[in-house]
Amino acid sequence: MGRNSEKKPEENAEQPRIRKWLRPSKRAKGYAEERKENRHKRGDKKGEELDPYNQGLRSGYLLCQSDHAGSYIYDKVLSETKDKEKAAAASQSIGKYRKNNGGNAA
Repeated sequence: MGRNSEKKPEENAEQPRIRKWLRPSKRAKGYAEERKENRHKRGDKKGEELDPYNQGLRSGYLLCQSDHAGSYIYDKVLSETKDKEKAAAASQSIGKYRKNNGGNAA
């Protein structure tokens, strides 16, 4: 089955998806510490050993697309509007900035 073939639970259907991104340099610093210790340093799993999936996340490669997309949109909206709150909101929304405000869409 494909990723999009499953339906969302009804309670989450109305909530928009949020892109969680950091500047790549900040994410890399925190994740490098976790990789060295092979332990979670924050969150619910603090102190637990990293499983192979989370080791892959901490390599940074799997999260770079979201980080760079969020950073690009934030910088673009900030340069246009000079409003940090609008830039943050636009950079965290998945697909909405591109569909509604970006480019010369028909």
